[in-house]
Amino acid sequence: MAGEKTRSLVVTQLSGGNDYLNCVVPYADPRYIDSRRNVRITEDKVIPLDRGYGLNPGMQPIKELYEQGKVAIIHGVGYPNPNRSHFRSMDIWHTAEPTKVGDEGWLGNAIKQMHPDGDNVVAAVNFGAGLPRALAAKGAPVASVTNLETYGLMNHMEAEDQRNEALEVFRRMYTQAIGSGPVMDFLSQTGLDALRGADILRAVPDRYSSNVEYASNSFAKSMKGAAQVLQADIGTRICYTQHGSFDGHTNGLALQEELLSDVSGGIRDFYSDMKEHDQSEDVLVFVFSEFGRRVKDNGNGTDHGSGGVAFLIGDRVQGGHYGEYPSLEADKLLEGDLEFSLDFRSLYTEILEDWLEVDARPVVKGDYERVGFLKV
Repeated sequence: MAGEKTRSLVVTQLSGGNDYLNCVVPYADPRYIDSRRNVRITEDKVIPLDRGYGLNPGMQPIKELYEQGKVAIIHGVGYPNPNRSHFRSMDIWHTAEPTKVGDEGWLGNAIKQMHPDGDNVVAAVNFGAGLPRALAAKGAPVASVTNLETYGLMNHMEAEDQRNEALEVFRRMYTQAIGSGPVMDFLSQTGLDALRGADILRAVPDRYSSNVEYASNSFAKSMKGAAQVLQADIGTRICYTQHGSFDGHTNGLALQEELLSDVSGGIRDFYSDMKEHDQSEDVLVFVFSEFGRRVKDNGNGTDHGSGGVAFLIGDRVQGGHYGEYPSLEADKLLEGDLEFSLDFRSLYTEILEDWLEVDARPVVKGDYERVGFLKV
Protein backbone atom coordinates (compact mmCIF):
# COMPACT_ATOMS: atom_id res chain seq x y z
CA MET A 1 0.00 0.00 0.00
CA ALA A 2 1.45 3.28 -1.17
CA GLY A 3 3.22 5.39 1.40
CA GLU A 4 3.09 2.76 4.12
CA LYS A 5 5.93 1.04 5.86
CA THR A 6 6.51 -2.67 5.41
CA ARG A 7 4.12 -4.67 7.55
CA SER A 8 5.28 -7.55 9.70
CA LEU A 9 3.59 -10.45 11.48
CA VAL A 10 4.50 -11.94 14.85
CA VAL A 11 2.99 -15.38 15.47
CA THR A 12 2.65 -16.70 19.03
CA GLN A 13 1.95 -20.43 19.25
CA LEU A 14 0.45 -21.64 22.54
CA SER A 15 1.71 -25.22 22.34
CA GLY A 16 -0.11 -28.05 24.06
CA GLY A 17 -3.75 -26.96 23.83
CA ASN A 18 -4.74 -23.75 25.60
CA ASP A 19 -7.92 -24.15 27.69
CA TYR A 20 -10.44 -21.87 25.95
CA LEU A 21 -13.00 -21.99 28.79
CA ASN A 22 -10.44 -20.80 31.34
CA CYS A 23 -8.86 -18.27 28.99
CA VAL A 24 -11.93 -16.31 27.90
CA VAL A 25 -14.20 -17.32 30.76
CA PRO A 26 -18.03 -17.51 30.74
CA TYR A 27 -17.77 -17.23 34.50
CA ALA A 28 -21.47 -16.60 35.24
CA ASP A 29 -22.82 -19.37 32.98
CA PRO A 30 -24.26 -22.13 35.22
CA ARG A 31 -23.27 -24.74 32.64
CA TYR A 32 -19.64 -23.65 32.97
CA ILE A 33 -19.87 -23.86 36.76
CA ASP A 34 -21.45 -27.32 36.61
CA SER A 35 -18.91 -28.63 34.08
CA ARG A 36 -15.88 -27.24 35.85
CA ARG A 37 -16.50 -28.28 39.45
CA ASN A 38 -12.78 -28.30 40.29
CA VAL A 39 -10.98 -26.56 37.43
CA ARG A 40 -12.65 -23.21 36.82
CA ILE A 41 -11.96 -19.50 37.26
CA THR A 42 -14.25 -18.21 39.98
CA GLU A 43 -15.92 -14.82 39.77
CA ASP A 44 -13.69 -13.32 42.43
CA LYS A 45 -10.56 -14.16 40.42
CA VAL A 46 -11.67 -13.54 36.85
CA ILE A 47 -10.72 -10.27 35.08
CA PRO A 48 -14.10 -8.87 33.96
CA LEU A 49 -14.30 -8.14 30.26
CA ASP A 50 -17.73 -7.63 28.68
CA ARG A 51 -20.67 -9.63 27.29
CA GLY A 52 -20.62 -11.82 30.38
CA TYR A 53 -17.05 -12.97 29.75
CA GLY A 54 -13.83 -12.45 31.65
CA LEU A 55 -10.16 -13.16 31.15
CA ASN A 56 -7.87 -15.55 32.99
CA PRO A 57 -6.24 -13.89 36.04
CA GLY A 58 -2.88 -14.00 34.24
CA MET A 59 -4.10 -11.81 31.38
CA GLN A 60 -4.29 -8.32 32.88
CA PRO A 61 -1.85 -6.91 30.28
CA ILE A 62 -4.12 -8.18 27.48
CA LYS A 63 -7.12 -6.60 29.23
CA GLU A 64 -5.28 -3.26 29.15
CA LEU A 65 -4.68 -3.59 25.40
CA TYR A 66 -8.28 -4.70 24.90
CA GLU A 67 -9.55 -1.57 26.59
CA GLN A 68 -7.49 0.45 24.09
CA GLY A 69 -9.26 -1.33 21.22
CA LYS A 70 -6.12 -3.22 20.21
CA VAL A 71 -7.33 -6.84 20.74
CA ALA A 72 -9.66 -8.93 18.58
CA ILE A 73 -10.90 -12.08 20.34
CA ILE A 74 -11.77 -14.79 17.81
CA HIS A 75 -14.23 -17.29 19.26
CA GLY A 76 -14.77 -20.93 18.38
CA VAL A 77 -11.80 -21.31 16.03
CA GLY A 78 -11.13 -24.76 14.62
CA TYR A 79 -11.67 -27.00 11.59
CA PRO A 80 -14.03 -29.80 10.49
CA ASN A 81 -13.59 -33.26 12.00
CA PRO A 82 -11.23 -32.10 14.78
CA ASN A 83 -8.24 -34.19 15.76
CA ARG A 84 -7.23 -34.43 19.43
CA SER A 85 -3.63 -35.41 18.73
CA HIS A 86 -1.19 -32.59 19.54
CA PHE A 87 1.05 -33.52 16.63
CA ARG A 88 -1.66 -33.91 13.99
CA SER A 89 -3.76 -30.94 15.05
CA MET A 90 -0.75 -28.62 15.15
CA ASP A 91 0.32 -29.93 11.75
CA ILE A 92 -3.13 -29.04 10.39
CA TRP A 93 -2.74 -25.48 11.69
CA HIS A 94 0.80 -25.30 10.31
CA THR A 95 -0.06 -26.48 6.79
CA ALA A 96 -3.76 -25.51 6.50
CA GLU A 97 -4.48 -29.07 5.37
CA PRO A 98 -7.19 -30.68 7.58
CA THR A 99 -7.76 -33.72 5.35
CA LYS A 100 -4.23 -34.79 4.42
CA VAL A 101 -0.60 -34.30 5.39
CA GLY A 102 0.51 -31.02 3.87
CA ASP A 103 3.83 -30.57 2.12
CA GLU A 104 4.57 -26.97 3.10
CA GLY A 105 3.78 -24.48 5.84
CA TRP A 106 1.28 -21.67 5.43
CA LEU A 107 3.90 -19.04 6.25
CA GLY A 108 6.55 -20.81 4.22
CA ASN A 109 4.30 -20.32 1.19
CA ALA A 110 3.90 -16.64 2.07
CA ILE A 111 7.69 -16.24 2.28
CA LYS A 112 8.08 -17.78 -1.17
CA GLN A 113 5.53 -15.37 -2.59
CA MET A 114 7.22 -12.37 -1.00
CA HIS A 115 10.72 -13.53 -2.00
CA PRO A 116 10.40 -15.89 -5.00
CA ASP A 117 14.17 -15.86 -5.56
CA GLY A 118 14.91 -16.81 -1.94
CA ASP A 119 17.21 -13.82 -1.74
CA ASN A 120 16.30 -12.70 1.80
CA VAL A 121 17.66 -15.19 4.32
CA VAL A 122 16.07 -13.34 7.24
CA ALA A 123 12.61 -12.89 5.72
CA ALA A 124 11.36 -15.02 8.63
CA VAL A 125 12.96 -15.57 12.02
CA ASN A 126 11.89 -18.33 14.38
CA PHE A 127 12.65 -17.83 18.07
CA GLY A 128 13.13 -21.28 19.58
CA ALA A 129 14.71 -24.64 18.91
CA GLY A 130 13.90 -26.38 15.65
CA LEU A 131 11.81 -25.10 12.77
CA PRO A 132 7.99 -25.01 12.98
CA ARG A 133 6.27 -26.65 10.03
CA ALA A 134 4.38 -23.42 9.50
CA LEU A 135 7.61 -21.84 8.20
CA ALA A 136 8.92 -24.80 6.21
CA ALA A 137 8.72 -24.71 2.43
CA LYS A 138 11.23 -25.42 -0.29
CA GLY A 139 12.73 -22.13 -1.41
CA ALA A 140 11.65 -20.26 1.73
CA PRO A 141 14.71 -19.27 3.80
CA VAL A 142 14.20 -19.08 7.55
CA ALA A 143 16.58 -18.28 10.41
CA SER A 144 16.02 -20.07 13.70
CA VAL A 145 17.31 -18.48 16.91
CA THR A 146 17.32 -19.77 20.48
CA ASN A 147 18.85 -16.65 22.02
CA LEU A 148 19.47 -13.56 19.93
CA GLU A 149 21.92 -12.14 22.46
CA THR A 150 24.29 -15.08 21.95
CA TYR A 151 23.42 -15.86 18.33
CA GLY A 152 25.93 -15.81 15.51
CA LEU A 153 27.65 -18.85 14.01
CA MET A 154 31.24 -18.44 12.87
CA ASN A 155 31.37 -14.94 14.33
CA HIS A 156 35.08 -15.42 14.99
CA MET A 157 35.71 -15.55 11.24
CA GLU A 158 36.13 -11.98 10.16
CA ALA A 159 37.63 -12.58 6.76
CA GLU A 160 35.13 -13.08 3.94
CA ASP A 161 37.19 -15.87 2.35
CA GLN A 162 37.24 -17.82 5.65
CA ARG A 163 33.45 -17.65 5.94
CA ASN A 164 32.97 -18.67 2.33
CA GLU A 165 35.31 -21.61 2.80
CA ALA A 166 33.41 -22.74 5.87
CA LEU A 167 30.11 -22.54 4.00
CA GLU A 168 31.53 -24.69 1.23
CA VAL A 169 32.66 -27.28 3.79
CA PHE A 170 29.13 -27.29 5.18
CA ARG A 171 27.71 -27.94 1.71
CA ARG A 172 30.16 -30.84 1.08
CA MET A 173 29.25 -32.34 4.46
CA TYR A 174 25.61 -32.55 3.44
CA THR A 175 26.54 -34.01 0.08
CA GLN A 176 28.53 -36.82 1.67
CA ALA A 177 25.88 -37.64 4.25
CA ILE A 178 22.76 -37.50 2.10
CA GLY A 179 23.87 -37.63 -1.51
CA SER A 180 22.55 -35.50 -4.30
CA GLY A 181 18.96 -34.82 -5.24
CA PRO A 182 16.04 -32.70 -4.01
CA VAL A 183 16.31 -33.73 -0.36
CA MET A 184 19.99 -32.88 -0.17
CA ASP A 185 19.45 -29.65 -2.05
CA PHE A 186 16.71 -28.57 0.36
CA LEU A 187 18.66 -29.41 3.51
CA SER A 188 21.88 -27.99 2.20
CA GLN A 189 20.27 -24.71 1.16
CA THR A 190 18.49 -24.49 4.50
CA GLY A 191 21.79 -24.91 6.31
CA LEU A 192 23.56 -22.36 4.14
CA ASP A 193 20.74 -19.86 4.56
CA ALA A 194 20.87 -20.30 8.33
CA LEU A 195 24.58 -19.58 8.37
CA ARG A 196 24.22 -16.52 6.18
CA GLY A 197 21.33 -15.37 8.34
CA ALA A 198 23.54 -15.70 11.40
CA ASP A 199 25.94 -13.15 9.95
CA ILE A 200 23.08 -10.65 9.73
CA LEU A 201 21.36 -11.42 13.02
CA ARG A 202 24.41 -11.42 15.23
CA ALA A 203 24.75 -7.64 14.72
CA VAL A 204 21.11 -6.88 15.61
CA PRO A 205 21.39 -6.53 19.45
CA ASP A 206 24.11 -3.90 19.11
CA ARG A 207 21.71 -1.70 17.13
CA TYR A 208 18.88 -1.94 19.69
CA SER A 209 17.96 0.48 22.44
CA SER A 210 14.73 0.54 24.45
CA ASN A 211 13.28 1.79 27.73
CA VAL A 212 11.04 -1.27 28.03
CA GLU A 213 12.13 -3.82 30.63
CA TYR A 214 11.08 -7.32 29.61
CA ALA A 215 10.63 -10.15 32.11
CA SER A 216 13.25 -12.88 32.38
CA ASN A 217 11.10 -15.82 31.17
CA SER A 218 11.79 -17.49 27.84
CA PHE A 219 8.74 -16.08 26.07
CA ALA A 220 9.57 -12.49 27.04
CA LYS A 221 13.07 -13.02 25.67
CA SER A 222 11.59 -14.23 22.38
CA MET A 223 9.35 -11.18 22.13
CA LYS A 224 12.28 -8.91 22.90
CA GLY A 225 14.19 -10.69 20.14
CA ALA A 226 11.32 -10.04 17.74
CA ALA A 227 11.36 -6.35 18.64
CA GLN A 228 15.12 -6.19 18.11
CA VAL A 229 14.91 -7.84 14.69
CA LEU A 230 11.98 -5.76 13.45
CA GLN A 231 13.47 -2.48 14.68
CA ALA A 232 16.77 -3.29 12.97
CA ASP A 233 14.99 -3.07 9.60
CA ILE A 234 16.87 -5.98 8.02
CA GLY A 235 13.93 -7.13 5.89
CA THR A 236 12.24 -9.53 8.31
CA ARG A 237 8.50 -9.85 7.66
CA ILE A 238 7.60 -12.76 9.96
CA CYS A 239 8.69 -13.59 13.51
CA TYR A 240 7.57 -16.87 15.09
CA THR A 241 7.41 -17.41 18.84
CA GLN A 242 5.92 -20.13 21.02
CA HIS A 243 5.30 -20.91 24.67
CA GLY A 244 4.09 -23.89 26.66
CA SER A 245 3.27 -26.63 27.15
CA PHE A 246 -0.35 -25.78 27.97
CA ASP A 247 -1.17 -29.49 28.23
CA GLY A 248 -2.82 -29.23 31.66
CA HIS A 249 -4.07 -32.75 32.36
CA THR A 250 -3.04 -32.11 35.96
CA ASN A 251 -2.57 -28.89 37.92
CA GLY A 252 -4.39 -27.18 35.06
CA LEU A 253 -5.36 -23.91 36.73
CA ALA A 254 -1.93 -22.96 38.05
CA LEU A 255 -0.14 -24.09 34.89
CA GLN A 256 -2.34 -22.08 32.53
CA GLU A 257 -2.34 -18.93 34.64
CA GLU A 258 1.45 -18.88 34.85
CA LEU A 259 1.88 -19.44 31.12
CA LEU A 260 -0.77 -16.89 30.16
CA SER A 261 0.88 -14.39 32.48
CA ASP A 262 4.16 -14.90 30.61
CA VAL A 263 2.46 -14.54 27.22
CA SER A 264 0.34 -11.53 28.15
CA GLY A 265 3.23 -9.66 29.72
CA GLY A 266 5.54 -10.44 26.82
CA ILE A 267 3.04 -9.23 24.23
CA ARG A 268 2.28 -6.04 26.19
CA ASP A 269 6.00 -5.25 26.52
CA PHE A 270 6.58 -6.00 22.84
CA TYR A 271 3.74 -3.67 21.87
CA SER A 272 5.09 -0.93 24.17
CA ASP A 273 8.55 -1.39 22.66
CA MET A 274 7.27 -1.07 19.11
CA LYS A 275 5.13 1.92 20.12
CA GLU A 276 8.18 3.62 21.63
CA HIS A 277 9.95 3.26 18.30
CA ASP A 278 6.97 4.42 16.21
CA GLN A 279 6.49 0.98 14.64
CA SER A 280 3.39 -0.34 16.39
CA GLU A 281 1.12 0.45 13.42
CA ASP A 282 3.14 -1.85 11.19
CA VAL A 283 3.06 -5.04 13.25
CA LEU A 284 0.29 -7.59 13.86
CA VAL A 285 0.45 -10.24 16.60
CA PHE A 286 -1.45 -13.49 16.03
CA VAL A 287 -1.96 -15.85 18.99
CA PHE A 288 -3.31 -19.40 18.53
CA SER A 289 -3.28 -22.92 19.96
CA GLU A 290 -3.86 -26.26 18.24
CA PHE A 291 -7.10 -26.95 20.15
CA GLY A 292 -9.02 -26.17 23.33
CA ARG A 293 -9.80 -28.54 26.17
CA ARG A 294 -12.73 -30.77 27.12
CA VAL A 295 -15.74 -29.04 28.65
CA LYS A 296 -15.78 -31.19 31.79
CA ASP A 297 -12.69 -31.21 33.95
CA ASN A 298 -10.98 -34.45 35.00
CA GLY A 299 -10.73 -33.49 38.66
CA ASN A 300 -7.40 -31.68 38.57
CA GLY A 301 -7.04 -30.61 34.97
CA THR A 302 -8.57 -30.93 31.53
CA ASP A 303 -8.10 -33.26 28.58
CA HIS A 304 -7.73 -32.60 24.86
CA GLY A 305 -10.70 -30.91 23.20
CA SER A 306 -11.52 -29.14 19.95
CA GLY A 307 -12.87 -25.59 19.48
CA GLY A 308 -10.49 -22.89 20.69
CA VAL A 309 -9.81 -19.17 20.82
CA ALA A 310 -7.36 -16.96 18.92
CA PHE A 311 -6.28 -13.35 19.37
CA LEU A 312 -5.16 -10.64 16.94
CA ILE A 313 -3.39 -7.70 18.53
CA GLY A 314 -2.16 -4.40 17.11
CA ASP A 315 -2.92 -0.81 16.18
CA ARG A 316 -4.54 -1.86 12.90
CA VAL A 317 -6.87 -4.31 14.66
CA GLN A 318 -10.54 -3.49 15.12
CA GLY A 319 -10.89 -4.64 18.70
CA GLY A 320 -13.77 -6.67 20.05
CA HIS A 321 -15.34 -10.13 19.82
CA TYR A 322 -15.60 -12.07 16.55
CA GLY A 323 -17.50 -15.26 15.91
CA GLU A 324 -19.77 -16.96 18.42
CA TYR A 325 -18.72 -18.46 21.72
CA PRO A 326 -19.62 -22.16 21.31
CA SER A 327 -22.67 -23.33 23.23
CA LEU A 328 -22.22 -25.22 26.49
CA GLU A 329 -25.58 -26.94 26.12
CA ALA A 330 -25.10 -30.71 26.31
CA ASP A 331 -26.88 -31.43 23.01
CA LYS A 332 -24.69 -28.91 21.17
CA LEU A 333 -21.33 -30.28 22.28
CA LEU A 334 -19.17 -32.37 19.99
CA GLU A 335 -18.51 -35.57 21.95
CA GLY A 336 -17.99 -33.50 25.09
CA ASP A 337 -16.05 -30.73 23.33
CA LEU A 338 -16.85 -27.20 22.31
CA GLU A 339 -17.93 -27.19 18.68
CA PHE A 340 -15.91 -24.94 16.38
CA SER A 341 -17.84 -22.13 14.71
CA LEU A 342 -15.13 -20.42 12.65
CA ASP A 343 -12.66 -22.09 10.30
CA PHE A 344 -9.08 -21.01 11.03
CA ARG A 345 -8.49 -20.66 7.29
CA SER A 346 -10.66 -17.53 7.39
CA LEU A 347 -8.08 -16.01 9.73
CA TYR A 348 -5.26 -17.08 7.44
CA THR A 349 -7.02 -15.55 4.42
CA GLU A 350 -7.30 -12.15 6.09
CA ILE A 351 -3.75 -12.22 7.47
CA LEU A 352 -2.20 -13.32 4.19
CA GLU A 353 -4.13 -11.13 1.79
CA ASP A 354 -4.96 -8.02 3.78
CA TRP A 355 -1.85 -7.82 5.96
CA LEU A 356 1.04 -9.57 4.22
CA GLU A 357 -0.50 -8.89 0.78
CA VAL A 358 0.09 -12.32 -0.74
CA ASP A 359 -2.32 -14.77 -2.36
CA ALA A 360 -4.10 -16.94 0.23
CA ARG A 361 -5.60 -19.44 -2.22
CA PRO A 362 -2.48 -21.59 -2.68
CA VAL A 363 -2.36 -21.90 1.11
CA VAL A 364 -6.00 -22.45 2.14
CA LYS A 365 -7.00 -24.22 -1.10
CA GLY A 366 -10.21 -22.29 -1.50
CA ASP A 367 -12.09 -19.11 -0.72
CA TYR A 368 -12.84 -18.31 2.92
CA GLU A 369 -14.78 -15.33 4.16
CA ARG A 370 -12.70 -12.79 6.02
CA VAL A 371 -13.44 -12.25 9.69
CA GLY A 372 -13.07 -8.46 9.49
CA PHE A 373 -10.68 -7.84 12.39
CA LEU A 374 -8.39 -5.54 10.39
CA LYS A 375 -9.21 -1.86 9.99
CA VAL A 376 -9.72 -0.77 6.40
